[in-house]
Amino acid sequence: MSLLYFVVYKPYEVLTRFGKEGDKAVLSDHFSVPRDVYPVGRLDYDSEGLLILTNDKSLNHRLLDPQQGHEREYWVQVDGAVTNAAIQQLREGVQINIDGKPYRTRGCDAEIFSETPFVPERHPPIRFRKHIPAPWIRLILREGKNRQVRRMTAAVGFPTLRLIRYRIGKLDVSNMQPGDLISLSRQEIYSALFP
Repeated sequence: MSLLYFVVYKPYEVLTRFGKEGDKAVLSDHFSVPRDVYPVGRLDYDSEGLLILTNDKSLNHRLLDPQQGHEREYWVQVDGAVTNAAIQQLREGVQINIDGKPYRTRGCDAEIFSETPFVPERHPPIRFRKHIPAPWIRLILREGKNRQVRRMTAAVGFPTLRLIRYRIGKLDVSNMQPGDLISLSRQEIYSALFP
């Protein structure tokens, strides 16, 4: 069996699966890959950005192992004029609920973008409100709980409006648009993820 590796930019409102589920869009509506290829980890239906597809089970295991602590960088547009105090709380870790149980997030890197980052247009766009700012923040996490980023920004008072996973390790979506797919060799993907 030949091992295959793809980096894709998952569009907004696409389930991280290939099989149909109701009338929601799935990966197979956007990406044509062999049947034995599957997503590593997941990206929520209402999130977008970098997703790795592969048939390499060892990569899946290594990447999802919490002991490895791979960096995942998210660009997050939030509702309201986010404060430096909220950013500091994110850096130190916040209390969220995971499966109904309290969980304190690990410390992370967090900062407010000084200028709006260049990102692809989203369809449909976020709701625009003239008098309420919607700034972008960068979060770099080394853990990945279910809907963690959204729970974290809500915990500090600034709900997430748009969420893009920009980077995992040294792989990023800087030159990609939603629906793009790039094929990589085993060496390229392993050296980007496990330097």
